[in-house]
Amino acid sequence: MTWRSALIACVATVPAKAPPTYEVYAVRYATLPRFRVSGLIAGADTSRRMDLAMMVWVIKGGGRTILVDAGFHRTDLVTRWHPTDFIPPSEAVGKLGIKPEDVTDVIVSHVHWDHLDGIDLFPRARVWIQREEFEHHLDSSGVVKDRAIDAGDAKILAGIAHEGRVMLVDGDGKEIIPGITVYTGGKHTFASQFATVNTAAGTVVLASDNAYLYENFAKHVPIAQTLDSASNLRTQTRMLSLASDPRLIVPGHDPEVFVRFPTPGNGVALIR
Repeated sequence: MTWRSALIACVATVPAKAPPTYEVYAVRYATLPRFRVSGLIAGADTSRRMDLAMMVWVIKGGGRTILVDAGFHRTDLVTRWHPTDFIPPSEAVGKLGIKPEDVTDVIVSHVHWDHLDGIDLFPRARVWIQREEFEHHLDSSGVVKDRAIDAGDAKILAGIAHEGRVMLVDGDGKEIIPGITVYTGGKHTFASQFATVNTAAGTVVLASDNAYLYENFAKHVPIAQTLDSASNLRTQTRMLSLASDPRLIVPGHDPEVFVRFPTPGNGVALIR
């Protein structure tokens, strides 16, 4: 055996580095009281109301502190929507001992105000968003191209892009960080995405608004706010195939998350 072939054989036997095993938490920072369920579940009784959980998701491990979505905090949004039990998301994650400057990455599922607005609270974080989502909704100066994005949030996102902290994801099934993969689908917005995370309990799926409630899965019913209901149903099926167990799929606004995962409590749920 030559030295070259021996080297190749040696390299071939080196095992691939395993991805980190993360902890995943849902963190509640506000409630929208008596929200109309027909705005969440297609075809729901218009008289139904529920207290909508506003949350972000924290992923810890591998030397990183990652958020999926950043919530909202601007005064005009708080005034307009009248949330109860509101604290800024940057304070809510403090329940896990996280300071805003500790956050290394924010994965933005889509551009709606209650998921994007808080990105400026985390000054050192890289912001991951689908390229098509970014380019469809705003130009490089922050001018709105599609009204799904709030004008103020468009300016904030463009500013962070100019700082070099926006990471544009090109399409579906991309492992953007070891052990964390993002997928497109659901068409809640033009190119909304969801994430899977490697944990000790298996693969967790963070659906964000690609599925608002557990009811979407239980009844196999699309969300009410989607550009393509058929796509949304296909995405639900895909989430079920990606998760190690259906219980590890976390919908975007269901207060039941904190019932099913009661620890550690105080508005924080460890998904396991």
